[in-house]
Amino acid sequence: MAASKVLAGARVVLPTGTVDDGRVIVDGTRLSDTAPPGADVLDVSGHWLVPGFVDIHNHGGGGASFAGGTAEDVLKGVHTHRLHGTTTVVASAVTGELDFLARHAGMLAELAQQGDIAGIHFEGPFISPCRKGAHNEELLREPDPAEVRKLIDAAHGHARMMTLATELPGGLDSVRLLTEHGVIAAVGHTDATYEQTLAAIDAGATVATHLFNAMPPIGHRAPGPITALLQDERVTVELINDGTHLHPAALRLAFHHAGRDRVAFITDAMDAAGFGDGRYMLGSMEVEVADGVARLVEGGSIAGSTLTLDRAFKRAVTVDGLPVGDVVAALSANPARLLGLADRTGSLEPGKDADLVLLDDAFDVAGVMRRGAWVVEPRLDRPATAATAEAGRPR
Repeated sequence: MAASKVLAGARVVLPTGTVDDGRVIVDGTRLSDTAPPGADVLDVSGHWLVPGFVDIHNHGGGGASFAGGTAEDVLKGVHTHRLHGTTTVVASAVTGELDFLARHAGMLAELAQQGDIAGIHFEGPFISPCRKGAHNEELLREPDPAEVRKLIDAAHGHARMMTLATELPGGLDSVRLLTEHGVIAAVGHTDATYEQTLAAIDAGATVATHLFNAMPPIGHRAPGPITALLQDERVTVELINDGTHLHPAALRLAFHHAGRDRVAFITDAMDAAGFGDGRYMLGSMEVEVADGVARLVEGGSIAGSTLTLDRAFKRAVTVDGLPVGDVVAALSANPARLLGLADRTGSLEPGKDADLVLLDDAFDVAGVMRRGAWVVEPRLDRPATAATAEAGRPR
């Protein structure tokens, strides 16, 4: 069992605001409001303490794929993202043959049952050929509720989200089916109009898959899906903050209109995240990664990202100029709430899992803890010291 410890002196980001010279108490695998006798005290002055990051849209990393790899591949990718502060990750599949997706979902469901991943996101095959991005057009299909149900069943209760082009025949019925089974219906890779998108939201869709990307742009006479998704308070919008998918002005526009409680930063990462440039496969599509940007070998479409959420955090604060509290909400609290995990993770509150990230004053990762155990040992100037319960008691 993880040892008890007190992390003292950091700027701690809580749901209620930032506390200077704060303390976070870890008792075993959970956060506590009281330090047990003999808890170690670690001086983390000069650092930030934030909740572990939650990624609801991720296809892999560390040279390994969630979208078609083995269980060992998935675990390798999960570990890569944990090193960058993501303590909770949903494994995203890409378009493939329906039977393959169902078999792969069965394997991912076992990892979800073990607690290695937080569930499965199906991105395709029920998406628009007009906005296919890096998906194989030959394998795309209209969203048949019977086939949607097949994938839900194959996930054995661990399907968390499905991205659909809801304007296609069967789209709205599929949204209703997903909603009835407790699976998030996400609008994405869509050519929908403004009115069609509103109909999808009314049917139960609650997420915009990587807003702005793989959907029509905003027009002054044809506002399209982006406007509908931004303005509706029932929708959380995913944003890929890697400097490639979005201009900083577009990111700030989304924050301004959606507000801090309706934004979820995602990676949409593929195998090269945390690994390097080269040739990779994303499902059945060959991808070339150069200078950290992933594009299809044929056609040149952007093919996911090589992003990790620590980089998204740093960019949001240092380049985009967003308040730290807003960024923490987008990386932790909001996606945790979407997944139904807000009672366990997403914020630094007593009783929740001890999932946290230690950042230095440049917003680089200096330590990562998951369920009370260090994934990345703290990089500090001052060593831990033994302390009494009284010394560890919160101020």
